[in-house]
Amino acid sequence: MTADNFTSVLGGLKQLQPFRVFTVELHGGRRFEVDHAGALVVRDGVAVFLAPGGVPIWFDHESVNQIIGASANTPLDERGASDSA
Repeated sequence: MTADNFTSVLGGLKQLQPFRVFTVELHGGRRFEVDHAGALVVRDGVAVFLAPGGVPIWFDHESVNQIIGASANTPLDERGASDSA
């Protein structure tokens, strides 16, 4: 995923009103849900998400396999992949 695309997709999902939970999948299969717009900062192809409990998850445009515009618990037929690498 390019740095510009990464920033654009995450910025768009972050600004949705009302905010909707979305899932980030990293290379290697690790997934996490972004559950609050204010817990995500994106700049220059790098992001940090403050997970519940204040645990930071750092990731960048090169580490993302896909960004899924839905909760990880959403059935596959209801998901819409926002982007993939």
